[in-house]
Amino acid sequence: MKVILKILTAPVVLVLTLFVWLCSAILYCSAFVFGLAGTLVGILALLVLLSGNLTNALILAVIAFLVSPVGIPMAAAWLLGKMQDLRYVIQSI
Repeated sequence: MKVILKILTAPVVLVLTLFVWLCSAILYCSAFVFGLAGTLVGILALLVLLSGNLTNALILAVIAFLVSPVGIPMAAAWLLGKMQDLRYVIQSI
């Protein structure tokens, strides 16, 4: 019975493996772009703050945080890790 279940779940494991691999490659390639964008928006937030517009500076600082490697890319890496955990759970059946 266990062999039949492994045969039935093999395509799902294959698709999850390929999807995790592809998303890891995309996340790795986009890390540089997001880091650069976060730095530029952060510098722009400081310049806007020095010009005296506090509201726009805070908005830019939030955007810089979300674009930085700690914001949205970290959430994507966490989600990718959960998908990989799902693959391991399916494989261990």
